[in-house]
Amino acid sequence: MNSGSEVSADPRVLSGRYRVDEPIGRGGMASVYRGYDLTLGRDVAIKLLHRDLAMDAAFRTRFRLEAQAASRMAHPTIVRVFDAGEDTEEGPDGTRLPVPYIVMELVEGTLLKDLIAEGPVGIQDSIRFMDGILEALEYSHRAGVVHRDIKPGNVMITTAGQVKVMDFGIARAVSDSSSTVAETTTILGTAAYFSPEQAKGESVDARADLYSAGVVLFELLTGRQPFRGESPVAVAYQHVSEAPVAPSELVPSIPRSLDAVVLRALAKDPFQRYPDAAAFRSALDASVYGAGPSQRQVDTLTNELYGPSTRNAADTARSLRQLSTDTTMTRTQSAPPVAWIWAGVALIAVLLISLLFWVVTLRAPGGAPTSANVVPDVTSMTYAKASAILGKQDLIAVRIDEPSSTVAQGNVIRTDPGANTAVVKGQKVEIYVSKGPQTSTVPTLVGLPQAGAEQAIADAGLQVGTETPQDDPNQAAGTVLSTDQQSGTKVPTGTVVNLIVASGQVVIVDVTGYTVDAATRQLEDLGLTVNTADDPSCSAKGTVSTQSIAPGKAPIHSTITLTVCSG
Repeated sequence: MNSGSEVSADPRVLSGRYRVDEPIGRGGMASVYRGYDLTLGRDVAIKLLHRDLAMDAAFRTRFRLEAQAASRMAHPTIVRVFDAGEDTEEGPDGTRLPVPYIVMELVEGTLLKDLIAEGPVGIQDSIRFMDGILEALEYSHRAGVVHRDIKPGNVMITTAGQVKVMDFGIARAVSDSSSTVAETTTILGTAAYFSPEQAKGESVDARADLYSAGVVLFELLTGRQPFRGESPVAVAYQHVSEAPVAPSELVPSIPRSLDAVVLRALAKDPFQRYPDAAAFRSALDASVYGAGPSQRQVDTLTNELYGPSTRNAADTARSLRQLSTDTTMTRTQSAPPVAWIWAGVALIAVLLISLLFWVVTLRAPGGAPTSANVVPDVTSMTYAKASAILGKQDLIAVRIDEPSSTVAQGNVIRTDPGANTAVVKGQKVEIYVSKGPQTSTVPTLVGLPQAGAEQAIADAGLQVGTETPQDDPNQAAGTVLSTDQQSGTKVPTGTVVNLIVASGQVVIVDVTGYTVDAATRQLEDLGLTVNTADDPSCSAKGTVSTQSIAPGKAPIHSTITLTVCSG
């Protein structure tokens, strides 16, 4: 995130803590600003969500939970999330509008997409950058966090050449919120990096990130994406239905060993991709140091992953390139038949939609509706939308509210009977709707002994996190000094509460050579009791010659004797 040096004359301060300075980036969901944490005294990056997202309460809830999950990840290849909150601003009509924000580590460097815009980055740099991305994914996947939006625009390369991946959990916050939010974001703008399961609207896991990483690797090596089209929908269709060409077909200097890695990562079937980021990294390393596969082996892998027709498509592409460079051939067609291809695609789409409409509106002989029906899948929809869909299927919706930490408030968790279950028309279908995450109140913990604080956290339905010792000259060992959750606030049940507890010790420095008055003041400031004894054998009168407790850790309220030169 490159930044300038100017600061506005009257900078905005969020939640009384974070000063917002000059803008340093803008995306489809948010704008990023250089900022300053007034409490901790450090530079930060502040991401302010755009107003269309901020107005959706379900998204704000999902966004806060995902930001909390991302904040628990600390790794050199991941941009740290320090805090997330919500401020307000006055709208044009005088109403108070919410402003969700996240506070992140400020990274000085260049976006990977800006490097790629200059052309292929070279094989060695491509492997190095991809290794950093996969290292971040390996860590996040072990932590149970799927990124869902890996792309060059979410990867920073620092001035020192370090890879930093950002925006963990934000894509999930969008996709899990109401349909209105999902439709108004530009997440469709990242269709070039979608996995086939994302393009089809199916549930995703860590292997979707590996597919997106494969797309980024293809683009690093060749300077272009494997699938391109006139619209996001056209690109998504290619992710689902078409096979990529091997990178060496575009850049002959790319070794076939990298072809095999890229083709495996871009497999349509998640089970045919690498099982995890560690396996992807190992294959990438082996492609550099191991022997490359033969063209026959690459062809076999292509057929295995994408079917026999893929090889024909690759041969056709190669023939077209050869014809385009053969000056002895005469063109008999002014342009390739792209229009015919898309016309055929459109015709197939119309036939499929017509078939679907016929099945949905199918009626029994005599015009009477059929007596059987199937429960539609309405999960993650709003209750109003779900009940309307069930009503069109002649089913009766029965609402049941229950808390959920994974589904946004007001959206459907599940139905009973479940989706795709055959039922008779007129049957009742119970729709379980999320009340949002179950909340707990953070108890007062400061001043409690460690065991008492742990019990209070458990009784409140929260989890004990890290317990960091800190020296305090006045507090007994194990006494809670502070927490990262403010007492009395409501947080989602199960939230981790980190504690700072007294160590019961202080650090004593070496005061030999000090004057007795200076040494006494320093030690008494640590809560120690100071006694003195004369030493007539030394000549530096009034200075400390020895101390009864050696420099280092010592229990609080200890008694120390200083031997003072009196000769």
